[in-house]
Amino acid sequence: MNTADIQKRIELFQSYGNPLPGASVYFREDWGTLYFDLAGKQFGMMSQEAEEEALITLKHFPEKNEELRTMYPETIIPGYYANKKHWNSILLAKEEVSDEEIQKMILISYELVLATFSKKKQEKIKNLAEV
Repeated sequence: MNTADIQKRIELFQSYGNPLPGASVYFREDWGTLYFDLAGKQFGMMSQEAEEEALITLKHFPEKNEELRTMYPETIIPGYYANKKHWNSILLAKEEVSDEEIQKMILISYELVLATFSKKKQEKIKNLAEV
């Protein structure tokens, strides 16, 4: 995949994560990465530069992480700079995992992090979608 295609994926995933209720995807300078933020908690991070090593790192169920790594050994690796049990990194230059599959993984990561908040805070965040 060329850098223009990788850049399109970066923009697609950023624009997918940004409108989720309570979410914000922005460049986090101190980490040098695009940061997927949900009310102050990370639900993902992604390379800003469209290069061969560009990654998106997302949270998933530990047993599913193992399964995905087995299914896509050249594309999905244990979370880069993250807890290897709970996070996977996906190489954006590889087309083995579709955009739609990665978008589903972004949503799962978002939902897993949302579930860590109190019920009251979850409701407050969900209500942002109705505004």
